[in-house]
Amino acid sequence: MTDALRPPEVTAEAFLAAVSQLGDAYGDSISVESVAWGEIRLRMRFAPEFLRPGGTISGPVMFALCDAALWGAVWAATGAALMSVTTDMTLHFLRRPGAKDLLAHGRVLKVGRRLSYGEVTLYSDGDPKPVCHATGSYAPVVDPAHDRKSV
Repeated sequence: MTDALRPPEVTAEAFLAAVSQLGDAYGDSISVESVAWGEIRLRMRFAPEFLRPGGTISGPVMFALCDAALWGAVWAATGAALMSVTTDMTLHFLRRPGAKDLLAHGRVLKVGRRLSYGEVTLYSDGDPKPVCHATGSYAPVVDPAHDRKSV
């Protein structure tokens, strides 16, 4: 397989190291369940400070997890990591999440030269019904030495 066609090698360790470099306030709470080409599953461990009045996990916490999941999925599809930037993200809060871990399933739906588009679904641990659905796009800034002509 030529380097131009080889999928990026993104490991859970590399993803978590990159998150910690960014100084993400929630980075210590995030772990990687799985990663594959254009897809990532994350877990955010519950912390009482995530709750807002009324006992629900706050929107900014859910946004942070969605953003991290889509960023990881784009990285897993393009190889662009720290220089990828969110260009837009829309969240739909579907149900009140429980005071428990949040699970995120992020996946890339389209990879383009200048923009990648994907979705993230959040779940409360142990509940199959989604609590949030997000869509968004990232502008991956690929290192020219690793630019994939087929992307």
